[in-house]
Amino acid sequence: MKMGSVVTKGQNDKQILANAKLFQSFGAQIADTGVAVKDGKKVILAGTPVGGADFLADEQASLKVANDATAVGVLLHDVDVTSGQANGTVVVFGWVNLNRLDESVTIADEAKTALENKVTFVKRNK
Repeated sequence: MKMGSVVTKGQNDKQILANAKLFQSFGAQIADTGVAVKDGKKVILAGTPVGGADFLADEQASLKVANDATAVGVLLHDVDVTSGQANGTVVVFGWVNLNRLDESVTIADEAKTALENKVTFVKRNK
């Protein structure tokens, strides 16, 4: 019998929240609709607004990228939809630090308005 320590290397997810203790999120199905292929994969990045369905009323509903007035929340982590619809975590209340989002993620004014008093976007000047 072999004894000793085992070291496992993993990948930490990028933390997009400004306050990681005060937020509310729910699991949801995320559709691959309208997601571009990059380097052979279809990945929706953390912080991307999603919506288009009432996933709180219908747990079978699937959300899609919705950087507009239909946004109901933002993705907490990247979601790989290369093989089709996938599970994701949607922040419906909290503070998102815009400085921590990938530079390709933008939040349209319409999405910010739809998420007003739910998800607040903050940015610290450098």
